Amino acid sequence: MQLGCSLPVADIGTAPAALRDYAQAAEGLGYAYLVVPDHVLGANPAADHGGRRVGTTASAYHDPFVLLGFLAGCTRQIGFAVGVLILAQRQAVLVAKQAASLDLLCGGRFRLGIGVGWNEVEFVGLNENFHNRGKRSEEQVRVMQALWAEPHVRFAGEFHQIDDAGINPRPASGRVPVWYGGHAEATFRRAARYGDGYMPLAYPPGDAALAAFAKLRALTREAGRDPARMGIEVSVSPGAGTPEDWRLELAFWKEAAVSHVTVRTTYVSAHHQRIAGRSAADHLAVMTRYREAVADLL
Repeated sequence: MQLGCSLPVADIGTAPAALRDYAQAAEGLGYAYLVVPDHVLGANPAADHGGRRVGTTASAYHDPFVLLGFLAGCTRQIGFAVGVLILAQRQAVLVAKQAASLDLLCGGRFRLGIGVGWNEVEFVGLNENFHNRGKRSEEQVRVMQALWAEPHVRFAGEFHQIDDAGINPRPASGRVPVWYGGHAEATFRRAARYGDGYMPLAYPPGDAALAAFAKLRALTREAGRDPARMGIEVSVSPGAGTPEDWRLELAFWKEAAVSHVTVRTTYVSAHHQRIAGRSAADHLAVMTRYREAVADLL
């Protein structure tokens, strides 16, 4: 079981020195990977959005490929993941090229987490259809996997046409790991057919999580693939609980055969709580305590 952490850009800032130092510190603490978020466009936070949930410019987001390309040159072994890239608001061939380039430049340390997105403002601004994003993203993954695997591809789909063309360079392994985020029924089916892993945020330890994992593994088996090779990533919050609570939670996830556990210091939800401080030192201090508390369980 790998223990990773999120990169709290909104707290520590977007400056290269701050991001470099944080990534190197996380690597030095023994964290196996870093997860970075994705948003391209944000609405004006001062505007009236009619009660709709809208992502705004109140928080900063670096482009994940640019950020991770930079961090790849600042680190030696820590892995990277996007949690998650909003695939359907981008061109599939371009993402395939970016992911392949990053995979090579970081020595295969990259996982591509993808999701369908929820912020319609971004799709409008990027001139992409918000309403068929699920169907398109499914085909996008097939396009990308074909381009990673073969030097030249012929693809005729509902949304993509490629006539004997390819990308160069391609990933050394012929594949970039694709991990699915989300909780819709279609997400389970797509992950089972095409994914290397599943990275939900909705489940605390308990029966709902176990049922979701069992469903994913059953669908993976039905798709003719080995469920044991399907990774599962969950998130934990060191902003709440005691070291003993952390150990009990991690033991539950280990028993559930979870492969990756991400320590998120800023995420807030019904069962996630951010840490009190906002400086890099605050985040790293909590991450140090968390890893020391659970190290023997990994």
